[in-house]
Amino acid sequence: MKTTLSHLPEDKQEELEYLTKTIIEKVPAEMIILFGSHARGDWVEDYQQHTEYVSDYDILVITKGRKSAKADKKWWDLKERVNSGNGEQPNVSIIHHGIGFVNNAIEQNQYFFVDILKEGVLLFDSGTFKLSEPKAMNAEKRLRKAKENFKNWFESANNFLKTFEFQFENNWFKDSAFLLHQTTEKYYVVILLVFTDYKPKIHDIEVLGNQVEKLHSAFGTVFPKNTPEKKRLFELLQKAYIDSRYNMNYKIEKAELEYLSDRVKLLRDLTERICNERIAHFITE
Repeated sequence: MKTTLSHLPEDKQEELEYLTKTIIEKVPAEMIILFGSHARGDWVEDYQQHTEYVSDYDILVITKGRKSAKADKKWWDLKERVNSGNGEQPNVSIIHHGIGFVNNAIEQNQYFFVDILKEGVLLFDSGTFKLSEPKAMNAEKRLRKAKENFKNWFESANNFLKTFEFQFENNWFKDSAFLLHQTTEKYYVVILLVFTDYKPKIHDIEVLGNQVEKLHSAFGTVFPKNTPEKKRLFELLQKAYIDSRYNMNYKIEKAELEYLSDRVKLLRDLTERICNERIAHFITE
């Protein structure tokens, strides 16, 4: 694993140094690792007139154990703190796990964590723990697991979509919105498991969508946010996970659900095509 940020411009090095200090102050980090495009050196900063795409800073924080990595207020406060700047710094995407979880994943050749081990940059190390070495890659097992994950999760997502359609036909729109959110989440999980063999324990479809877009740019077309109306409609779906069940003031109209369901069906079709392409690639490796 690399230990230097010399491949990055000076302003990014300074941002990551400050980010590392902030993480150490806020949570019990044993290791902090930069991974993804900024670690590899292929980050994107694409500014257009109405839209922009800027690669996130992807950070893995490793803690002593599962309890210290458990999502609670300190982790929520950290994520809010590091993403509450002036908008000039890239968004920061943080995942956090105990050392036992990470080492087990590496030893089991979960390629998400093996890639972090190979490509990541170690920003902080307490020196208390060491990362494991991956075992010999079993291509047959990798292919079998990708096929199983696709079959099980894609079928589950399709069943949720069918249940959504039943609720929608009966004009049960709040229940429909929740089911459409869950369908979206499940399709994203399919993609993450096929590509990386890892899914974070979150329900935020914006965060999940950002992660799958890093795996294949076509997923960035599913929920466009280049106009205030399109952004509003996506946020309506995003809030459905909580608000459609617990907020009495949550409302969603038939036309809004029709638009969103069309986007989710596009996600379904892309998920099926791109995941099968990825599985075919495993076969030829």
